[in-house]
Amino acid sequence: MVSWENSVAICAHATKGTGMIAQAVSAKLTYEDYCNAPEDKRYELLDGELLIIPSPKEAHQKSLLRLSSTLYYEIERAGFGHIYAAPFDVILTDNDVVQPDVVFVSPERANIITPDNIRGAPDLVIEILSPSTARRDLDIKRRLYARHGVREYWIVDTARRTIELLLLRGGEYQLQGAFGVGQTLVSPTLGGFALKIDEVF
Repeated sequence: MVSWENSVAICAHATKGTGMIAQAVSAKLTYEDYCNAPEDKRYELLDGELLIIPSPKEAHQKSLLRLSSTLYYEIERAGFGHIYAAPFDVILTDNDVVQPDVVFVSPERANIITPDNIRGAPDLVIEILSPSTARRDLDIKRRLYARHGVREYWIVDTARRTIELLLLRGGEYQLQGAFGVGQTLVSPTLGGFALKIDEVF
């Protein structure tokens, strides 16, 4: 474990074009370090680097509420699996801890759910793009989710009012469709659950 007081050289700097704050450290941080980070902010841990999650905007929160509540009533209450909304830690490795906007875990994989976090890859992950985190969601986390076997990934774009549905095929995500207002997204991982895009934005 890297000591916050002595061993971590914290060089906070805004990453150009992202609004993220990177923590420069002498060694990769671990989940234990993550748990001991100051509690006044939200973080993710990507490849041992601690990144602050900026406060989301109104459009992000509106879509998050609509998505998570719809999925809760249609999926979890119907007994088809477990739905969680951020903030809730998903531990993929000791150096990779993320807080997806929405997570689905099937009953068959419910053993990865603990009282404190999810330990392993969920069946489905949803990320809602924000200007400050879009590059992270579209690149770093997309590759991370694919590498760890997240079967289905939704990318929600509140500016374009679209949801992209990606399915894992041969270790990489393949775009199944980009759905806009007036259209309906059908999720294979959620057993054919149909989501009207109008209800999200």
